[in-house]
Amino acid sequence: MRQPRSSDSRRTPDEGHEGEHLLSFEEADLPADRHAFHKEELMTFIQQDTRAEATTPTPAAPVRRRLLRPLVILPAVACTLAVLAAGAVTLTGSDTGKETVAGPPLTTTVGTGTSAGLPQLLDQISLASAKKPPAKVNPGQYIYIESRVGNTYEKTVGDKTTLASDGIHRRQIWNSTDGTEGWLIDPAVSPPGGEKLDRTNEKGTSEPPSLNAPTYDYLATLPTDPGALLAKIYEETAGMGNSPDQQAFTTIGDMLGETLPPAELNTALFKAAAKIPGVVQVDDAVDAIGRRGIAVARLDETSGARTEWVFDPETYTYLGERTVQIRPNGGDSGLITPGTVIYTEAITLRRAVDVLKEVPSSGV
Repeated sequence: MRQPRSSDSRRTPDEGHEGEHLLSFEEADLPADRHAFHKEELMTFIQQDTRAEATTPTPAAPVRRRLLRPLVILPAVACTLAVLAAGAVTLTGSDTGKETVAGPPLTTTVGTGTSAGLPQLLDQISLASAKKPPAKVNPGQYIYIESRVGNTYEKTVGDKTTLASDGIHRRQIWNSTDGTEGWLIDPAVSPPGGEKLDRTNEKGTSEPPSLNAPTYDYLATLPTDPGALLAKIYEETAGMGNSPDQQAFTTIGDMLGETLPPAELNTALFKAAAKIPGVVQVDDAVDAIGRRGIAVARLDETSGARTEWVFDPETYTYLGERTVQIRPNGGDSGLITPGTVIYTEAITLRRAVDVLKEVPSSGV
């Protein structure tokens, strides 16, 4: 089993000479999501894309995507976002259903990553998490998570490849605490009205929960000692992702997104992240609906993309996640430039509900 290494004396990929060559982009309008990703080879995505001109999207970057992380339109929010995109995408329909029209890639200003102050930041995040009243979840309930998500992907028409995005969309997902029953409403990857989710694989058998496909009940069984938790993550994700350290960071990020971790585990996840080499702090990050925050981040040295967990700078509440290209020549085409937002997410509602497809009025 590969054990985590101390990174206190090691310069991270975000620091030093590399950061001096990052391009800076003006933030402009963002047109209207893990788990997804999962985030492993993000953008296997939109293979079902049947837009006019018979386009064939290809992966934008080897970033992990949460299961079935599609996109839904939110025009009202899109109109207020002056954060990410290089121009407005054309949208049709509303939150209930219709398809989007591809727009320009999402972009942002690249923030500087530094390991200075990271332990203190993660301590503050952990303390804030520990003080927060735990969410009450009863057997037989469903975990409801609502978010706004968006992505940039490579689109090929004939022999020409360009970058496009579907903008920011509303996403709703329900999962039973044991993971046997769920529902997804996300028109970019699911039919109108949504689709049923379960754990059945291609062979027709049920897949057990795991670190990268957890259920609420499964999360409750994980160790809450940060060292033991991280050791388990390294052991059970061995051979996945672009590197053991990046995969560990990705796995923790997945559990922060489209799940509702028990309170003690939530705190342990932040403390475990502090032990992963290469993790940095980014002082200025933006989630998918324009909320500015401070980020805990890690650069995937293989893809050149950095995944950032965004937190409120005052309350240290988890806001969402984004993956930003940091190095040039990203993606299969090499067209993904620094500042391209490969994926962005904002968690807007998270709560246990009694009935599948019940939408609460408020929540954590």
